Amino acid sequence: MKNKIKDLRSDHKLSQAELGSKVGVSRQAINAVETEKHVPSLTLAFKIADVFGLQIEEVFFPQKE
Repeated sequence: MKNKIKDLRSDHKLSQAELGSKVGVSRQAINAVETEKHVPSLTLAFKIADVFGLQIEEVFFPQKE
């Protein structure tokens, strides 16, 4: 699933570890989602969007085939 987590983290000056801490997962989990190697659970996707004050659709995008 496409996302703009890296850009949002940069804009908010957050490391992967800091974002992970805020949403209750490891830095490695954030990296896997950010690099599109893992699709986050719906709960995690909502938590990530909430950290940035955005709707889930503003952070994650369906991948077009």
